[in-house]
Amino acid sequence: MAHRSEDNALASLLPLLTGTSDNPLAEVLTMLLNAAMKFEREKHIGVAPYERGDERNGQTNGFKDCAFSTALGKLGISIPQVRGTSEPFRPQSLEAALLSEKALKVALAEMYVQGVSTRRVSAALESLCGTNISSMTVSRARAELDTVLTAWRERPLGVILFLQCDAIWVKIRRNGLVKDAAVLVASGMDEAGKRSLLGVSVSAGESELYWRAFFESLVASGLRGVRMITSDDHSGVGAARRAVFGGVTWQRCQFHLQQNAQAYVPKEEMKNEVAAKIRSIFTAPNLVIAQEQLRIAVKEYGEAAPKLSLWLERSIPEGLSVFSLPESQRRFLRTSNGLERVNKELRRRFRVVGSFVSESSCLRLASAVLMEIGDEWETGKVYLPMEKTQA
Repeated sequence: MAHRSEDNALASLLPLLTGTSDNPLAEVLTMLLNAAMKFEREKHIGVAPYERGDERNGQTNGFKDCAFSTALGKLGISIPQVRGTSEPFRPQSLEAALLSEKALKVALAEMYVQGVSTRRVSAALESLCGTNISSMTVSRARAELDTVLTAWRERPLGVILFLQCDAIWVKIRRNGLVKDAAVLVASGMDEAGKRSLLGVSVSAGESELYWRAFFESLVASGLRGVRMITSDDHSGVGAARRAVFGGVTWQRCQFHLQQNAQAYVPKEEMKNEVAAKIRSIFTAPNLVIAQEQLRIAVKEYGEAAPKLSLWLERSIPEGLSVFSLPESQRRFLRTSNGLERVNKELRRRFRVVGSFVSESSCLRLASAVLMEIGDEWETGKVYLPMEKTQA
């Protein structure tokens, strides 16, 4: 008779979420992490608890109780222990779950140690880390994180058919002054339709110099096979894209095009009408019909809104490249909104810090957040339906 596990983690989740716990999310995360680590230990040893087998690699050796402070609250983790194994057992599920929390703590601690923390940052730091923060502690944690995160940013990438890129702005302290910096992010979809976060860079701006260096770093990591790039018309991204990915089709983000169009509409009462016309162009069944609808719109606004007409004629065709793809793929690639959830999460974490003490501090936290989200993407379902695309 097969042994029945003492803990049925999934069956216990519902009572936690619907019960009277003061912090049900922290308890759920604790339970899932503990269950995941147990499963990892079984795989590491080669047999389930209480089972015998010739392939056994060591013995279970109880648990080590640890408490971790996170943004969800304190987690009471029971780390499974093993003995007699050929290699040490390190639960990867725990490391992945706490990586971005560690990066956030280091970013806050750097501000605290350098004497630039605000009352809000000090309160967040105390909540996450307690008060025993020293320069040596920060330096050690920083070095430990950088080893893992640098390896992630420099990992081999391989064939990526569709590349999407975007940028958000953050505050960086330089020589006592707070200045703007750009966080450049890229994601992509491979030949199987799986999406992944490819890399991140923190730079002084969005000029060609910085976008080009970022793209070149992706190519240096083995990125190849790109057929289409989707992005907004960021300053500098066009020249950098042409320099590094010359000949690759560009799809200008349709969502941002819709927003950009409003600046050229001369009357408030025309805005909904113009938005509907642009939307009908983008959702046309094929390129021929989309181009015909664009031609009609350009002619219609030639006298009533000449600046709008000129802008439509010049800009909208940059958003029609997606018509070269099968219809099932277009909605996934017509905008860079696939990165919106990523940018939202980055902003949420950055908001806690406020302004970073250096570019490296910002890059550390951004990399940890992206690595965490990327793990979810790569272990999740296929994102893009793959069909034969036109050459």
